[in-house]
Amino acid sequence: MSDYGADNIQVLEGLEAVRKRPAMYIGDVGFKGLHHLVYEVVDNSIDEALAGHCDTIDVIINEDNSITVQDNGRGIPVAMHTKEKRSALEVVMTVLHAGGKFDKGSYKVSGGLHGVGVSCVNALSSAVKVEVERDGKKYEQEYERGKPVYTVREIGSTDRRGTTTTFKPDHEIFTILEYKYETLANRLRELSFLNKGIHLNLKDLRNKDENGEFIQEEFFSEGGLIEFVQYLDMARTPLIPEPIYVEGERDDVQVELALQYNTTYNENIHSYVNNINTIEGGTHVSGFRRAMTRVFKSYGEKNGFFKKLKFAISGDDFREGMTALLSIKVPEPQFEGQTKTKLGNSEVTGIVETISSSALSNFLEENPTAARAIMGKVVLAATARHAARKARDMVQRKGAMSGSGLPGKLADCSSRDPEVSELFLVEGDSAGGTAKQGRDRMFQAILPLRGKILNVEKAMEHKIYENEEIKNIFTALGVHHRDDKSLNMDKLRYKKIIIMCDADVDGSHISTLILTFYFRQMKELVEQGLVYIAQPPLYRVSKGKDFQYCWSEEDRESGVDRLAKGGNRDSVKIQRYKGLGEMNAEQLWETTMDPDTRTLRRVTIESAVEADRVFAMLMGDEVPPRREFIETHAKYAKIDI
Repeated sequence: MSDYGADNIQVLEGLEAVRKRPAMYIGDVGFKGLHHLVYEVVDNSIDEALAGHCDTIDVIINEDNSITVQDNGRGIPVAMHTKEKRSALEVVMTVLHAGGKFDKGSYKVSGGLHGVGVSCVNALSSAVKVEVERDGKKYEQEYERGKPVYTVREIGSTDRRGTTTTFKPDHEIFTILEYKYETLANRLRELSFLNKGIHLNLKDLRNKDENGEFIQEEFFSEGGLIEFVQYLDMARTPLIPEPIYVEGERDDVQVELALQYNTTYNENIHSYVNNINTIEGGTHVSGFRRAMTRVFKSYGEKNGFFKKLKFAISGDDFREGMTALLSIKVPEPQFEGQTKTKLGNSEVTGIVETISSSALSNFLEENPTAARAIMGKVVLAATARHAARKARDMVQRKGAMSGSGLPGKLADCSSRDPEVSELFLVEGDSAGGTAKQGRDRMFQAILPLRGKILNVEKAMEHKIYENEEIKNIFTALGVHHRDDKSLNMDKLRYKKIIIMCDADVDGSHISTLILTFYFRQMKELVEQGLVYIAQPPLYRVSKGKDFQYCWSEEDRESGVDRLAKGGNRDSVKIQRYKGLGEMNAEQLWETTMDPDTRTLRRVTIESAVEADRVFAMLMGDEVPPRREFIETHAKYAKIDI
């Protein structure tokens, strides 16, 4: 290992543009961008761990929503940088694209979504303090909005080593300034699985538990991806006793793969490059899929598993009911796609395919019982796919043959412009009738749904297309699945799809069933931000002619206080809305449907991996994980996805 010193820090360009166009560097200036700052700092520490110099990383959410990240790595170099004529620490903190990760002798691979690093965090923070402990000495430097307050200074001696960074996101830049504990916990848990052997600790100094202790968790994994796939599949029934595990390296590309078969019908492949979740896939996923199809098809044909099938087997059939985690480390990744989360390195396809093929082939030969169970599942998947294709064709053919092709229950809007048109999915005919009377017919369409729609988490694909309510949703929206299961949205009729259910337990269950359907069958609509949940009021408090709608218990209390005036809270009338049908058309319009006054919650996927796990747990067969989840989250009185 070569020395890591001041001159290993290479300077590529300046920092001026970051504050002007922050979204270009961190994605957005809202919730995601705010949390991305933490990931950038943590990624520096992870890089130290990958290079073998760090095994513990602490993340602390301070009382004022500033963040402290501390590691026990080598410490950022502080010596004078030859070219820049200032401390290497100051160069790392104030120059974009400056750092050891650009010098191949310092780090073999490194994370970081856009490689913008800690200087970007510095530019977008109102205040930053960095403390470095290395070579027996302790140093510090502080910054305000990216500019050093003073030069790097030595402040004492130390017997430890590492870097401690504390930063406060700038209120002039970010629209949201409050960190969400669960979001940071999910990412640190993910990083612990992806980098086995590293201790990642999270502590929240804003909140205490019932024992008066600050909320904190330690994330540590010895088994890495094997434990990760078991964690994701904890609410699913495994088909084979242990996950299949693959590990290998070629041309400096490290490949790690764990996959588990279960009794469900969904394919879940989660892929990572240098710890970045490549949600759009890329060349590494292509290599894995090619290997799976070739090896499993060859094994099935050689051993006569497919001879009774009257139609050809497809690659999809080998991946039904499979949860797979593919993590690769690449020295110089090239990302493409809209969100820069699709790997483009062409050489990776062959590397992943070769390493996966030999390992999968060995597994099948050495585990005949597990191989037989998998092949049985594949044959069932192929048969079901054939039935699903017929059912899917029937949905599309029915649409084409019946004139407009729209379901009879749909009360459509006059507008034919998807950009302004809204579709309300309403629970039951009664509420549907009220919504039809209360809506603005120009741009609002109503589709009443009878009862609870099919739980797609536990249903075979052809059963989904045969379900009347789901058929109505497909035809009303004007979308359909292509053969590769992607959603064809060319004829999408509405750019706002609003779930409007009762504000009670049944309504929440129906909302969750509909969300499960969208996540599993129409994820593209969610990813594009087209799915919303309406927020009908919980209460109406009134006194005489004066009244107020209330969306929470706090709203209700303040409303009663306002109306009571003289302190007599008894002449105040409180009406609890359990169902949409309890409101008349005018009330439903002014509280829940009028664009000028309503509140809509947009459904977003914060973490596809965590969403996959939560839907499997909430809607699957295993009761204990679901009970534990509900008991943990019951205090929020809502399902937070």
